[in-house]
Amino acid sequence: MSISFVRVDDRMIHGQTVTRWSLEYPCTGLIAVNDAAAKNPVLKGAYKSASDKKTFVWAVDEFIAKAPKVLASKDKYFLITKNPIDMKKILVDAGIVPSDVKTVIIGPCNDRPGATKLGNNQSITQEEADALEAITKAGYEVEFALLKETAIGNWKKFRGQFGYTD
Repeated sequence: MSISFVRVDDRMIHGQTVTRWSLEYPCTGLIAVNDAAAKNPVLKGAYKSASDKKTFVWAVDEFIAKAPKVLASKDKYFLITKNPIDMKKILVDAGIVPSDVKTVIIGPCNDRPGATKLGNNQSITQEEADALEAITKAGYEVEFALLKETAIGNWKKFRGQFGYTD
């Protein structure tokens, strides 16, 4: 197994969160995927120093190009994007299937203009909702959880707020 955990988190890498989730899903490294962070040496350095794990910060296209090597690796990685749209590009558009992972965890998504608040520090826009719907249709469960014990529910609970019905 090369990817042990898939998460969307607008902070991307946060030491306490990584430590807590790695108790549930062991990993040897982190892969943060975000175009802006990959191009910014200061951000890249900050993310790499936020955890004691081997950390890569790649643009979306860079990750897609390197995915076969990542998937074949003996190491176990967390795959983290800053937003659901980038995660959709990886899982749905590029068709990258991260081993046996069937759940995408949605962590912090800040309140911002045009976003619908679903829970504490968990707000998404219509465009992000469209990405989550596509991820779900591709066969993944989408769970909203800052931490496992504080989960507020899965996408099925919230999708009606964004115009999706069965």
